[in-house]
Amino acid sequence: MSLTTSTGYLYAAILLAAGFTFVLITMTVANLLAPRRRTSEKLQTYESGEVPIGSAWVQYPLGFYIFALLFVAFDVDIVFIITWAILFKSLSIFGFFEILFFIIVLALGLVYAWRKGVIRWI
Repeated sequence: MSLTTSTGYLYAAILLAAGFTFVLITMTVANLLAPRRRTSEKLQTYESGEVPIGSAWVQYPLGFYIFALLFVAFDVDIVFIITWAILFKSLSIFGFFEILFFIIVLALGLVYAWRKGVIRWI
């Protein structure tokens, strides 16, 4: 291991220790200075400034969750497509067919979700 590598690890360890120390000190000071009295307003559920109506235990339709999963899947896929676009010239024709297959699989997933009625409520 070279000297520059050891120095890099030393700097990283110092920054890590400084970060932990900072967090511990600020949390301790916040605990010491925080008010402790409980009032009815502090114990009330906060809903964006609105008074809560009814129970928070409501069953949402399954379609909402599936739509959220679709959003996350397509959002992550955009990261892969952007990375592919940056490396496009170095990937040659194999890279083109690889991303084409990737986009076809995504499109089939979207068609499947559409057919199942997941995105019908939009």
